Amino acid sequence: MADFLEPGKKAPAFTLKDQDGNTVKLSDLAGNPVVIYFYPRDNTPGCTKEACAFRDRYAEIQATGAQLFGISTDTAESHVQFRDEFELPFPLLVDSDHAMSEKYGAWREKNNYGKKSMGMQRSTYVLDAQGKVVKVYKRVKVDGHDQQVLDVLAELES
Repeated sequence: MADFLEPGKKAPAFTLKDQDGNTVKLSDLAGNPVVIYFYPRDNTPGCTKEACAFRDRYAEIQATGAQLFGISTDTAESHVQFRDEFELPFPLLVDSDHAMSEKYGAWREKNNYGKKSMGMQRSTYVLDAQGKVVKVYKRVKVDGHDQQVLDVLAELES
């Protein structure tokens, strides 16, 4: 299990498909900040609240030049339904084998009422235009997280 990436490190390269089958490569995103948020499951209360908060602030995120991606191990079909139901304007990437989540340290041991299992840890990575990690949010608390991300993006702009 990888540790979380730390600020200052180059973000690991990835190539994943989005909900519509389009290929997204980190190397193709160079020149703009990138926000990658890992979430456990489509259509669950916390994940829906987080996705809708990013949806509601998406124009502000785009205004900074940043690109936003949600990532979970759900299928493309699940992502399409989630996107359509909640009118999410940003791509949801499919990490079905959790390989990317492991590289970023978001696939971690979880302890739920004493039962240990591996799973997605809600976490967010903000990358600068050169693909370096500038901020890591581990164990994200959904309330106010959209503003935290916008604050980091504003710092990158200045």
